[in-house]
Amino acid sequence: MMDAETGEIISKAKTTIIKASELKNATELLDILNQLKQIKATASILKQADIGKVVGKLRSFSDNNVSQKAKETVRKWKYDIGAAGNGTSSSRKSSNSSAVLSKPSSPSRRASTDLINRTIKSDDIEYTSTDNPPRDKTIELMYSSIGLGSYADSNLLVKRAVAIEKQLFALFNQTVKEDYKSKVRSLALNLKSKTNPALREGVVTGEISIETLCTINVEDMASEESKQRDRKLAEEALFKARGAESAQAETDMFRCGKCRGRKCTYFQMQTRSADEPMTTFVTCINCGNHWKFC
Repeated sequence: MMDAETGEIISKAKTTIIKASELKNATELLDILNQLKQIKATASILKQADIGKVVGKLRSFSDNNVSQKAKETVRKWKYDIGAAGNGTSSSRKSSNSSAVLSKPSSPSRRASTDLINRTIKSDDIEYTSTDNPPRDKTIELMYSSIGLGSYADSNLLVKRAVAIEKQLFALFNQTVKEDYKSKVRSLALNLKSKTNPALREGVVTGEISIETLCTINVEDMASEESKQRDRKLAEEALFKARGAESAQAETDMFRCGKCRGRKCTYFQMQTRSADEPMTTFVTCINCGNHWKFC
């Protein structure tokens, strides 16, 4: 059962949508759809309010903004129901969800930690073709890459996807070049990484410019977690490599933060620019702990 407040909101929204549809009032429809999109949907809520069919009809509304917003709202509700139903095997529940959303088949069972996949085809988006099949394919690939797990407006996603392809084409001049293909594959792989949502979100919001995205190297595209892990592995390898050499000096100048001992070895290396201080790498002889400082 849905709570009284939610029921009242949906009931009023349903009435408003019906009236606004008859009057072709796109502005009011957009406002109410934005409100409905914020509701955490369940099959029970949608079925009792019978709101799914009403919103579903707006997907073919004459105003493109309204039709896209309706598609996004329905898609978001389907995801809510799929996530809430994770781990259940009730065929009755699946059929109810299907009926509420006016779809011929039940929504797929998706783990709550999974990310919703979006494509130009599934979002029913149109864009101006480049009249070049490989370029169009790149646009569609970029759309699905930045749209992974996103509830951003479809028009914004396609705008970003088109801009990314346009920038890549400008950089590499033609799609038959391996550099173009390689860069497309690299971008898609990094943008679709489930451990690096910040990259996707940065591109969608505009925090990461299209020019920057298309020119940065693979290392810079990695998540902060990956960068820290790589730095730690590099430092471990450096300590081990130098540990096998006899060039390290022994000293009691440093105190180990782990065992508090002072018997240590150290070496120095220029890890930054030439005008920066050298980095000192210290290893405790007693417990093997190591650290660095500049």
